[in-house]
Amino acid sequence: MAYTQLYYHIVIRTKRSIPCIVETHEKELYKYIWGFCNNNNFKLERINGMPDHIHMLLSIHPSLSISSFIHDLKLASTYYIKTKSDKFPLFQGWSEGYCALTYSKNEKSKVYDYIVGQKEHHKRKTLKEELIEVLTECGIPYDERYI
Repeated sequence: MAYTQLYYHIVIRTKRSIPCIVETHEKELYKYIWGFCNNNNFKLERINGMPDHIHMLLSIHPSLSISSFIHDLKLASTYYIKTKSDKFPLFQGWSEGYCALTYSKNEKSKVYDYIVGQKEHHKRKTLKEELIEVLTECGIPYDERYI
């Protein structure tokens, strides 16, 4: 028996950072992603984002790799968005990469609040500035060409 408690803060962005997640329909997309997570035994704690990216706080069963989860999520959500092309007309897909950071239970509320405040947060910082700050804070090397 394995006992785990793995919280991930995941960020995915749209292809070429095109601002195509229309605010008036974003909640429908978030609801779909919530359902996808529930149906696949992932516990989504919080989701929010901007027109060009999404933040999620969730736990993933340890038998599944994070890259498999992201792949399946992007595939399923792309299919969903394309069936709603009238609501997301500029959507061309998701970027290849992603950001996935782990946090302890003690840090969970901080990440949760951070995700809740995305709209306010991005009045002060771009996604690129945000990712560089987070990666630097976590000591993760990065290549600016891919941010």
